Amino acid sequence: QVQLVESGGGSVQAGGSLRLSCAASGRIFTINSMGWYRQAPGKQRELVATITSGCSTNLADSVKGRFTISRDNAKNTVYLQMNSLEPEDTAVYYCNQHITYYGNVWGRGTQVTVSS
Repeated sequence: QVQLVESGGGSVQAGGSLRLSCAASGRIFTINSMGWYRQAPGKQRELVATITSGCSTNLADSVKGRFTISRDNAKNTVYLQMNSLEPEDTAVYYCNQHITYYGNVWGRGTQVTVSS
């Protein structure tokens, strides 16, 4: 089995920064794409950012210029650096990794709360 463990969530004031991490553990073959999604109360889960095995990135328009996604293949970890946070960024953030043999694997989520 494979597990994803997220960390780095918390509460911050508007304009602040947080860095999320998501590490995969278990019997891992190849990790292809990695990404972050978020779900605010009463809303559907939405894509925040993805990064391919070749480190090509894709970010939602709402976070471009503020968030950066990166990965450390040696640690099976994906990061999301979030700067200039806004109250609208408040949500549960979920990590996703596409792992060979297992397919899409999801983390349990980490809460990010931004106060004005």
